[in-house]
Amino acid sequence: MKTLEEMMAMAQNVQAELLKAQDGLDKLEVEGVSGGGLVKVKASAKGRIISLAIDDTLMVPSEKQMLEDLIVAAFNDARMKADAVSTDEMARMTEGFPLPPGFKLPF
Repeated sequence: MKTLEEMMAMAQNVQAELLKAQDGLDKLEVEGVSGGGLVKVKASAKGRIISLAIDDTLMVPSEKQMLEDLIVAAFNDARMKADAVSTDEMARMTEGFPLPPGFKLPF
């Protein structure tokens, strides 16, 4: 069995690795799309929105509601992809750590 000091050192290492992983997530980019690519949202894996691109053909006042719906769909797609990338990265970072079953990081 490990000593308390060894366990504390391991916990500090885990915390340092998680902080590095969190910083890295802001550098990973995902792209959410809707309307067959007419609306695109770029976001970091942490969920920070980087850019929004709207095809010129959608800039018609009578289609305002459709454009708004496409923007929301693109944002939601980007968020879903950001969550997936974040989960994958965190799983990869904690792969070698002896965590109890069902224990999720970060807290």
